[in-house]
Amino acid sequence: MVATYRPRVVDAQVDRMLGAVGGVLLEGPRACGKTATGTAHSSSAVRLDVDEDELTLARIDPSRVLEGSAPRLIDEWQLEPRIWNHVRRAIDDRGVPGQFILAGSAVPSDDVTRHSGAGRIGRIRMRPMSLHESGHSTGEVSLADLATSGEASTADSALELEGVVDRIATGGWPALQRTSAADAQEALVSYLDDVTRVDLSRLDGSRQHDPSRVQRLLASLARNTATEVSNASLARDTDVDVVTVREYLAALERLMVLEDQPSWSPHLRSRDVVRKAPKRHFTDPSLAAAAVRASPERLLQEPNALGLFFESLVIRDLRVYAQSFGARVSHYRDGSGREVDAIVELRDGGWIAIEVKLGTDQIDAAAAGLDAFVRKVDTERSGPPHARVVITAIGRHAYTRRDGVAVVPIGALGP
Repeated sequence: MVATYRPRVVDAQVDRMLGAVGGVLLEGPRACGKTATGTAHSSSAVRLDVDEDELTLARIDPSRVLEGSAPRLIDEWQLEPRIWNHVRRAIDDRGVPGQFILAGSAVPSDDVTRHSGAGRIGRIRMRPMSLHESGHSTGEVSLADLATSGEASTADSALELEGVVDRIATGGWPALQRTSAADAQEALVSYLDDVTRVDLSRLDGSRQHDPSRVQRLLASLARNTATEVSNASLARDTDVDVVTVREYLAALERLMVLEDQPSWSPHLRSRDVVRKAPKRHFTDPSLAAAAVRASPERLLQEPNALGLFFESLVIRDLRVYAQSFGARVSHYRDGSGREVDAIVELRDGGWIAIEVKLGTDQIDAAAAGLDAFVRKVDTERSGPPHARVVITAIGRHAYTRRDGVAVVPIGALGP
């Protein structure tokens, strides 16, 4: 890997996949670090977003951009979607793994990838940096280890509340890690402006999107981050019809600006109806802050909003860490109002229940809530949780309580 490359959690996944299949597809929002990761794992590269000659050549003859030492990185490949099928064919012809790395910040329409690439091209989701990747968490408490042992090892965290708020405002964008939170927010406001005015048009040139309406939707989503707000509520809040809201949300998901958190459906002892609505999240909480111009100072003055933004930060990091061992992150809420902020679902069907709290004064209530939830679950069918965890914004130490609940400050959590 190049000397200036900051390692990412997905590196091991990229290496494994390159050894198993012909190509790797890195998908993630613009500026999350896909190019750097792809370059670190490749022997040659072409960047279609900055090299106009190569893009022109790709549009004339897509197979020409495949020429180069393997693994060959083709960055922003979706700018010429026909490349997909040429890569697929080249992988079949060569018959050896590790030939191509495709990186893209938008998901093309389904007809572009109608030949799925199954068995040939492995998909890997990239997100902005977690706190461990950016160097703001020690990573001494491993999520994977929690899934095995159920206990948090004794570990320290150096993050104070002000530091957490700065990380919410700055986000996990590699290029912004050395900037102030204020400068990062200015850059991210511009990022969202580009999304509304440029990226949506590139995504679907046949459709006209009203930037002001998309900006209102983004602001409404930011005000409702980490909640189950409905499309109808978003429509009322933005004065945009529900059909248009649905279309905008789909486009923003294809650009990977948004990433909803699905609902988990365990087997219950009670007859409570499990709600299926996903929780709304930006791919990084800094985008939510930028959408409503929420400076660190303003967030500190609004603890209720800060709590939701912090939850979104935790979900981002949990997704990064869980992906490294094949798990996924959902949430739980039922008709009686019982909810759990995050459920980490393991490949073998096991699960971890997690509550997210700003302060240490909320730990007892969170632990009691987790216990009450577990008692509702039919553990003969769903199995008992591998761990019960409370993740906090502040707190110097990680530890396991006498009741078995692990308490982990976000500044100590890692993969």
